Amino acid sequence: MAIIIFFAICMNIIAAAISGTVIPFKLKPLNIYPAVAGSVILTTVTDVVVFLVFLGLGAIFLV
Repeated sequence: MAIIIFFAICMNIIAAAISGTVIPFKLKPLNIYPAVAGSVILTTVTDVVVFLVFLGLGAIFLV
């Protein structure tokens, strides 16, 4: 169980780093202020990634 949680946290950190750098660059040409809209999108992306990875790995290895 600890290995699954560790891997899910590592994947969450990687997803947050990638989306945290890409999202502001994608919002800037759309004339959307990245500091306001980026935080909502970044939180959604990291939440979805950690749920999918954690539950997916749990379903594969713990069943």
